[in-house]
This record gives sequence, C-alpha cells and structure tokens, in this order.
Amino acid sequence: MTLDLSHIDTWVFDLDDTLYPPEQGVMALVQGRINAFMVDAVGLPTDEARVLQRQFLNEHGTTLAGLMANYAVDADKFLREVHDVPLDSLEPSPRMADALSRLPGRRFVLTNGARFHAGRVLERIGITTLFDGVFAIEDMDLTPKPAPSTFRHFLKRFNIDPHRAIFFEDTPRNLAPAKALGMTTVLIGDGHGHELGDWIDATAPDLLSFLEPLPLRDAA
Repeated sequence: MTLDLSHIDTWVFDLDDTLYPPEQGVMALVQGRINAFMVDAVGLPTDEARVLQRQFLNEHGTTLAGLMANYAVDADKFLREVHDVPLDSLEPSPRMADALSRLPGRRFVLTNGARFHAGRVLERIGITTLFDGVFAIEDMDLTPKPAPSTFRHFLKRFNIDPHRAIFFEDTPRNLAPAKALGMTTVLIGDGHGHELGDWIDATAPDLLSFLEPLPLRDAA
C-alpha cells in the first residue's frame, strides 16, 4: 500500500526488532534472561514458568507487568537483569542512520524496554543523535504498550499531534491504540503470527525497506 505521508512531521519507532532486524538476536538474549528471572520469581519449573510468562505477556503487555500484578517483584532488578545482555551481535547500521536522517521533522523511540537498554541499542546501531526523545518503560510508569494511557502520556510529553505522526512497530496489537488516536501505523515484519487488523495502514518486511524508497526531497 502506498501511503500519503506529506502531512507527517513526527516519526515514532519501536526499538527492539524494529530499528534493527530480529535476526541479530538481541531479543533472544533478553528472552533468555526473562525466562531465568521467571523461574526464580514464581518458583515453577522452566517449562511451566515459560507458559506463565507468555500468559503475562498476552494479558498485561509485558512480563514485568504480569509479575507485578501477581507477585512481589523488584521492578528495577527485573529491568536491570533482563536487559543487561551483550550486544555483540547487533551491527552498526550506516544505512539506518542515513535513512533516519532524511526524515523531515522529529523522531522518537517508544519502547517497552528499559531506558538504559534503549540507550545502549541506539548507540550500538549508531543512531543516538538522530532522535529527539526516548520514551521507555520507566517513563510509562511501568504500564506498557498497548495501554492507551501510555500512548496519550507519550503524545502529551512531547507535544505530538497524533494526526501528523506515524508509528512503526513489530507487534500488531501495539499499533491499535496508536491508530485509534489518529496516528498512521506501519507493521514491521510478519506480526509474529498475531492477528493483523484494519488498524494497520501498511506493512513492510523491515524498516529500511519502508524508509529508503521514500521520496523525501524536502527532508531536513
């Protein structure tokens, strides 16, 4: 689908598996840390803890939100332990830096990940200075996407007109509240087998394949 993006002045990006390809394996490492934390926190065997973690993810948006609703956990400890993974597999991307630099207007990261994780990832890719702000799980008061209140909080924090903003995300359901608020939505990847609804305006196999062909002659 060809989108008219002439009105867009704000570009919003999920972080993990959106600003870099999932094949680079960062989230697999994070998932391994989450699995280990779950086993310790809930006292179940690995397989049962993994089933419960998936349930938390589906019902609450993040594993942490599910744990906090059902167990006494230290949120700071969780965020620190699960995100402190090596980033050796994450490749710097001059192509991504170039594509982002061509976008007219402001650019933001909206992630359910920890703030320090976002900083490390952006630095590793080589795109830190291209963003006007990062809105991480701490900024959401630990209430993750897809909570509508989190999107409203994000828009208010940075004075964003949702009707002039576009949101790129690899999890289909996280695009629904953005669309409801008036944002243009683009799904990156195949949606991980989840439902794809009419709240998705366009899809792309990866972010570069969407951004690089854009005719942005007036980009600043």
